[in-house]
Amino acid sequence: MDNIIFTLEVIGTIAFAISGSIVGIKKQVDIFGVVFLGITTAVGGGITRDIILGQTPPLIFSNYTIMLLAFLSCVATYIFVDCNKKYFLKKYSQIDNIVNVFDAIGLGIFTIGGMNTAIFNANITNGLLIIFVGLITSVGGGIIRDILINDIPFVLRKKIYALASIVGGVLYYILYLYNINSIISTVVGVVVVFAIRMGATKFLWNLPKINLDAHSEK
Repeated sequence: MDNIIFTLEVIGTIAFAISGSIVGIKKQVDIFGVVFLGITTAVGGGITRDIILGQTPPLIFSNYTIMLLAFLSCVATYIFVDCNKKYFLKKYSQIDNIVNVFDAIGLGIFTIGGMNTAIFNANITNGLLIIFVGLITSVGGGIIRDILINDIPFVLRKKIYALASIVGGVLYYILYLYNINSIISTVVGVVVVFAIRMGATKFLWNLPKINLDAHSEK
C-alpha cells in the first residue's frame, strides 16, 4: 500500500505544482513567486493533513523527493511559458482548460491519497475524519495559494470543487469498508472526483448561491 500512496503523491504533486505555477504566472508574479505558489499548491494540503493527524514535523520535510519534484515542475512550467509567451497569450482559454485538467487530477489523487495516509499510515478508523483528511489534503494547498494572491479561495466560489472531493472520498470509503481491492477502490475514487470536476467545468455546474447584486438598488 505504501507504493500506491507514494505514487499518488508523486502524480498529484506534479499536477498541483503545474496548476499552481500557472496561476502565479497569470498573476504576473516573479519566478520566486511562481515557484513558491506552485510548491504551496502541491504540498500545502499534505502539510495540513499531517498536522491534523499529529504527524510532526510533516512528512514532506523527511521526503525530499516530493519537494524536489514540486520544485522542478514549477521551474519547468515557468521556463516553458517564458519560452512560449506568444502561444500562451494566444491560447489563453485553452491553457486555462489544461490547468483545470491538472487541477482535477491533483484533486482526485490527493483526496484518495490523503485518505490512504489516514487509514494505513496513521491507523485512523473514524470515517468522518478520514473523509475530512482527504478533503483537506486535496484543497488545502489551493486555499493557501489563493489567500497568498488575495483571491477568495477557488473552492468557495465556483465550479463544484470540494463537493467532488467529498463524493469521491465517500465512495472510496464505502469500497474500503466492503474490502474491495485497494487498487480498484483507489482508481474508482480518483476517477469519480476527476469526472465530477471535468463535468462541472464543461457543463458549468455550480452550487447555488445568493446573488445580492441582482436585487441591489440602482
